[in-house]
Amino acid sequence: MDLLEYQGKQFFAGFGIPVSPGEAVTTVDDAVAAAERIGYPVVVKAQVHVGGRGKAGGVKLAENVDEAREHAGNILGLDIKGHVVKTLWIEKASDIAEEY
Repeated sequence: MDLLEYQGKQFFAGFGIPVSPGEAVTTVDDAVAAAERIGYPVVVKAQVHVGGRGKAGGVKLAENVDEAREHAGNILGLDIKGHVVKTLWIEKASDIAEEY
């Protein structure tokens, strides 16, 4: 199976597995609207079939509407290892105490 992050999360949610609230969007305006519905802070994430999104600038934290608009505008159309970002996943930010 070759799923984007948002597709995997929607799949899990369909089976009752808890996932962070989020929405897939394809425009800056839709990204801002999704962030407003979800509530800040949110993470704006590029959806491409390749690793290294964060290091390439494809994952950004937005604390407010201005940051959501800026990050969505910067990430949409970004080329990450030959994959152009056409879809974003706007997700409620999680407070992560420790990562493994």
